[in-house]
Amino acid sequence: MTTQKTDNTLLNLKEEYDKTKIQEIIDELEQELIGLKPVKTRIKEIAALLLIDRLRNKLNLVSGSPGLHMSFTGSPGTGKTTVAMKMADILHRLNYIRKGHLLTVTRDDLVGQYIGHTAPKTKEVLKQAMGGVLFIDEAYYLYKPDNERDYGAEAIEILLQIMENQRDDLVVIFAGYKEKMDKFYESNPGLSSRVTNHVDFPDYTAQELLEIAKLMLEEQQYKFATDADEVLLDYAGRRMKQPHFANARSIRNAIDRARMRQANRIFSSGDKILTKSDLITIQSEDIMKSRLFTQT
Repeated sequence: MTTQKTDNTLLNLKEEYDKTKIQEIIDELEQELIGLKPVKTRIKEIAALLLIDRLRNKLNLVSGSPGLHMSFTGSPGTGKTTVAMKMADILHRLNYIRKGHLLTVTRDDLVGQYIGHTAPKTKEVLKQAMGGVLFIDEAYYLYKPDNERDYGAEAIEILLQIMENQRDDLVVIFAGYKEKMDKFYESNPGLSSRVTNHVDFPDYTAQELLEIAKLMLEEQQYKFATDADEVLLDYAGRRMKQPHFANARSIRNAIDRARMRQANRIFSSGDKILTKSDLITIQSEDIMKSRLFTQT
């Protein structure tokens, strides 16, 4: 596929795409993250828009700069931070940011507790983030309209100025629960108008959580016994209905506890001669001893 540059000059789209090496990042997203199909599709769409914008600039075609500030909404443990890191890589490879690093912060990193404290805190964070991506987790906590003495509004004003005046050197991603983020944007129309890319992260299904658990075990050189798959699937279904469910984070915690129970089970076996299989296999009983099963 080619695009005409002048009457006698052609621009090869595939060559331009290959030069950026952003396909490596797309492949990593596919390999490292289970599920999240709508998220992966949205990231590809954003990458395509930015690539075409870059090619238009090469042809001296005038167009408004694409909005780079983003909103990632969804429950905890759905991969928002991981995708933000990949997005930073894509932006860097397309030359939209200088460094490509990701700085993750929360309200406590930006907002002070007394008059005159917020501005220097926020400006120091912005200084560290320049040239990269600033990822603000649970961003809705920046705004507390019911507290007249809260300084979050000051941090937002400083962010707005930087997002507008230095948008060529910093990309901001706001993240948090969708309902709370929607209210946050409603309360801050100036902020909402500067955030053009909205990506919603769905919760994982029980089957996807099982696949995630298997990946986690493989990374740590463990595996499930044959019958443990169904038990973990049952566990995931039960855990999803419990308070404070955090998707992949909750499953990681479950795996850590299963490993602890496996270690204690092996240790309690006395003088048994151990095999490699003993040391790497998580049995169904290591999961069944969870309170989700023992208290029902």
